[in-house]
Amino acid sequence: SLVWAARPGMLFQEDKETRLHPLSLSWVLGYNSSLAVHSLMDWEDQVLLYISSHTAVIHDMLGNRQYHLQGHTNVISCLCVSEDRRWVATADRGPDALIIVWDSFSGMPVRTIFDSHPEDGVSAIAISQNVKYLATISAGTVQRVCVWKWTLPTEKPMCSTELRPEFGHQDYVIFNPQNPNEFVSNSKTQVIFYLWVTSTQDERATSPLSLQTFNSVVGRFSQSVFHFNNSQALTGTSAGKLVVWDTVSPCTPSKELQVKPHSVKATKLVPMQKDSLTVLMVFESCIVTGDVKGQVKFYDGQLQLLACYCHSEVGPIQSISFSKTPLDPPGASPACPTSCTGGSQPFIASSSDSSNSVSLTLNRNFILSTSDATVLRIATDRANFEKVMEEAKKAVNAVACHPRQTLVAVGSHCGLLKLWDYQQTKYLVSRIFPGAGIQCLSYDPEGYFLAAGFTDGSVYILDAISLQSSCKEFKFSHGPITHIGFSHDSEYLATADEKYSVTVYKRVLQNGSRCWEHLAGLHSHYKPIRSILFGVQLDSNEPRLLSLGEDRQLVEYDLNSSSKDHLVVLHRDRIEQVAVPLCLAWYPQLSTESFILTANNCYKMKLYNTTTKMCRKTLLGPTYGSPLEKIQILPTTNATGPQKCYLAYVTKDKVGLQILPVDGNPHKSSAFICHPDGVSDLATSYDGCYIFTVGGSDRTVMKWEVNLNALDAAASLGGEDLIPFYDLLDGGKEGEFFRELEDYFYYAQLRSHGIDTLEARQVSTYIPLEEIPSVMRAMGFYPSEEKIEEMINEVKFSKYVDTGEQVTKISLGDFIKLYINHRPAFGLSMKNIQRAFQVLGYDNENGDKVIDRGDLLLLLQCRGEHMTEDELAQCLTTLLGKHPGEGGSDPDTYDPSGAAALTEVEIPSEITAEIFAADILGLPVAE
Repeated sequence: SLVWAARPGMLFQEDKETRLHPLSLSWVLGYNSSLAVHSLMDWEDQVLLYISSHTAVIHDMLGNRQYHLQGHTNVISCLCVSEDRRWVATADRGPDALIIVWDSFSGMPVRTIFDSHPEDGVSAIAISQNVKYLATISAGTVQRVCVWKWTLPTEKPMCSTELRPEFGHQDYVIFNPQNPNEFVSNSKTQVIFYLWVTSTQDERATSPLSLQTFNSVVGRFSQSVFHFNNSQALTGTSAGKLVVWDTVSPCTPSKELQVKPHSVKATKLVPMQKDSLTVLMVFESCIVTGDVKGQVKFYDGQLQLLACYCHSEVGPIQSISFSKTPLDPPGASPACPTSCTGGSQPFIASSSDSSNSVSLTLNRNFILSTSDATVLRIATDRANFEKVMEEAKKAVNAVACHPRQTLVAVGSHCGLLKLWDYQQTKYLVSRIFPGAGIQCLSYDPEGYFLAAGFTDGSVYILDAISLQSSCKEFKFSHGPITHIGFSHDSEYLATADEKYSVTVYKRVLQNGSRCWEHLAGLHSHYKPIRSILFGVQLDSNEPRLLSLGEDRQLVEYDLNSSSKDHLVVLHRDRIEQVAVPLCLAWYPQLSTESFILTANNCYKMKLYNTTTKMCRKTLLGPTYGSPLEKIQILPTTNATGPQKCYLAYVTKDKVGLQILPVDGNPHKSSAFICHPDGVSDLATSYDGCYIFTVGGSDRTVMKWEVNLNALDAAASLGGEDLIPFYDLLDGGKEGEFFRELEDYFYYAQLRSHGIDTLEARQVSTYIPLEEIPSVMRAMGFYPSEEKIEEMINEVKFSKYVDTGEQVTKISLGDFIKLYINHRPAFGLSMKNIQRAFQVLGYDNENGDKVIDRGDLLLLLQCRGEHMTEDELAQCLTTLLGKHPGEGGSDPDTYDPSGAAALTEVEIPSEITAEIFAADILGLPVAE
């Protein structure tokens, strides 16, 4: 197998594997600085292991290569590495949490444990010295500790126990190197020692864990370790002290030993320093500490100081990882010791009686990671350090790609702006803006300027390469900038902010040179703005500007008529009735008609005529757990063909591609998890070969390689014409639902010809457009009157631009597409009705949300698409199963007084959501 034949260093020697997916993770910038960074290889090969969001990254620093361990669907919460650096265990927290053990030599997952802690996932993990066992602690309010023999193919732990809440949240665990049956964990206030015992008859038998806890008032605990030469254990504290725990073995019979194997008590409290200890570890015959001042100190077994590494620029230490192999043969002396005072270079302080084992320890390079997202490599032979990585310390929310070069700009809330060459994966230049965070970025189409919007409302226009300011910053927004963009001719710059305002800046000629000035701003929405978009007028080369808000308003501005401090609105259109629009893009010119593309929170994509703003098509969008949040047309080269266009998008946690034109075919889209805690932004390279996503709070940027051939192949395998749409019907083409649809379709033909006619009927595969609402409702889809109008207009004007004629009928195949694209993406939902009752109703004496019968009838007649009294009477009598023409009267004649009496008898005075759905609408309601 690949694992059996794997050897150190072979991971990056293999040829680059063929990309089989439409999107493949190519590179990751940034890492989770709250987790450890491990040195897998050093000296000739500097290979690090760290966590970026839901991916473990093996990074060859000298070769500038990465290998990604992908398998988690949630952000990785903890990891550990075996002593020989071969086996890596990662775990996450969240739904469907996993524990995965990887072979770092081959990059293969060798064991996956499902449902280890199904409630909340894992908060701490450790691997034993003999590499046989894993200890895990759950992340829930009530924590559970489990021991796994990961080499066995079982989903059950060898033993487990539940911790009491008073123990505090245990977030660190480590095995005793001398005894794999013993381990220790700690919270900020409690230390727990464990000894697990298995039956001699069956080593996999489950036995209860034994534990004992202790309190301390010497500061908060950070990490615990077992002493290397005796039965003691140590715990570091925030007060700079070490608590020494000693094990006392009781003189008890062997049977009682399984119940209470030992007792532990604190025997010493050793003050080591004034600064808080953040890292405590044992390496060979040394005890090593790291602290909030960036100092690394080495102690012998009696806690006597041997050496100290420190530097004034190093922040609080998060982890320490030593090289596997020494630089020189054992017995060689480390670098010359001096005092531990800090400065421009690290210094070493060592005692004169250091042993050979200590010399060996000090003669190894090691990796430091700090809580402020910096990784340093300490070369002990030269007594100096180098920064390996320095990443964003706060959320990364902004990314933009240069329109003509292989450059990507990344901005974070800590004010750090970085420019990378993504082809060479090489850092070029950076700039720090103190006092405010970068929220959004945009290049101008020519690639000369980079505009940055900040959390304090300021806007900077920078040189695209040097990142130096092209003019003085602007601050005309009263809230954080959320969107920013240039016009196609680079003459205008527009921003949107959290205060629902749009602000426009313009390039002007002053004193013979071009500069930027503030033009005007407008409070144009009353809910958050989701997109701003520049375009080009159809009959000229003049720019046009639109903004889209959660208030369902699409606003177009008249830039030519706008003047200083006066931004003119050209059109204001409500584009949704119920759904909330989330993003906006110009649709490629795939037909004679020009469109604007939007996506809403009901998983629908809509095409609007760019001039009339009439909804021309409604289509089912990608349904991957959450609606589309941002969309961009993927730039394509001539090699892809003039009619081949693609859409890049992100949902709440995924990045995907969609083949255009959009038609509702689910096989034309594909998506992959990119940032489980949420995607903040996306950008596409100028040639369409890469997509970049940023994850906000996870502080990572991911570069995705695009393979359009794989997406086209997947769409072809999904079938052509109506085959993909048949699969979206309950039961498919051979199911009862489809047969029922056919029956209703042909019954609608009979209705259009007249039910009672005796003339010969002409059977066809079409029905008049007027019959669309009846068939839709018969199939369980109940569109509003506005939705009905949109559906009919969609078919009626589908060929008008090309032929000048209106369509008056629809075929069965087109009706199926219309039905699938317009019906709710996930069918009828009782939650929607309950949500309406939460808003409109009140609590009755039983605590149920109810609506008064009279209020309900009034709402139906006065709010929304209001019904007349006759329409309401006809509707209710039909729904309640009472024929309106009972007693021999004309079926089309309604007696309002009779209908009112009927409602009083059949409808209770207080109506709950369940009564409304089951008894009035007649819908099936789950028990």
